[in-house]
Amino acid sequence: MSSARGFGVVSDVHGRQVLVGYDGSPVASAAIEAGALLFPGARAWIGHLWTPPFASEELRKRLWTGKRNINAFVEAIEREGGREADRLTSVGVMLARSAGWDAEPLVCRSYGGEGLRLAELADEKQADVLLLGSRGLGGARAVLGSVSDMAVHYSPRPVLVVPHPLLTDEHEALAAGPVVVGWDASAGAEAALDSARRLFPERDVILVAVDGDEETPAVDAQSVTTLRVSAGRGATGRAVGEALSAVATEHRASAVVVGSRGRTAVRKILLGSVAMATLHRAHRPVMVVPPSPVREAE
Repeated sequence: MSSARGFGVVSDVHGRQVLVGYDGSPVASAAIEAGALLFPGARAWIGHLWTPPFASEELRKRLWTGKRNINAFVEAIEREGGREADRLTSVGVMLARSAGWDAEPLVCRSYGGEGLRLAELADEKQADVLLLGSRGLGGARAVLGSVSDMAVHYSPRPVLVVPHPLLTDEHEALAAGPVVVGWDASAGAEAALDSARRLFPERDVILVAVDGDEETPAVDAQSVTTLRVSAGRGATGRAVGEALSAVATEHRASAVVVGSRGRTAVRKILLGSVAMATLHRAHRPVMVVPPSPVREAE
């Protein structure tokens, strides 16, 4: 990874690799900008899914010549839609390179299930993290089943979701702010902590244990501060998510990291209680880590 392309790209000494889900929207563009601050100098794939009807409405209207020429219409859609997808992805690549990433395009045809397909691509590329943008709607306005939610549920690799828009102080924290990790001494929390240390090696880590029915054991690790936030007995997922968000705001954190467990129906319940609640309520980038993140052989 070098600056040979002339965009000021610098090598990432940590060797991090990011796959970005890019659709050309302001939300996706803002996610690239945020990701470049969180993982400076990383290698990135700007992934765009070419989905039905494979071309914009404007192109389809121009190309339509009537039912008698349906075969020619389909061929034209394939040709012009493919060119449109390549052009859109190239814009994302330029944004990523200007932000300091060593970026390349990744255009794939997909027939639905964008979140699942992006999760598959991240695994195929052995990316350290899948980066997605979100409009950050919370509570009843949250769009369950969206691309980011689907990716979080099914990705075998960490998924980082960047809410949009970020306020000035939230954006300023991206470059050097600490990382808040939800901690309950479970296997999922261990995986979250491991990923936070691996992907943000130069940042302070703040462990946050939310008081519930039992005391949560601390971590025997130097340079890690354990905070205890009271959310009442039997803290609900919403209370935990709000507590993590509050601590992240107080400490001007760059991101919040939470873990999840398993890939069965049980995982959906867990995601709905803590990880998904944090994802929909934190006004910071949130990374959800699967129980055993796939790591490249060292």
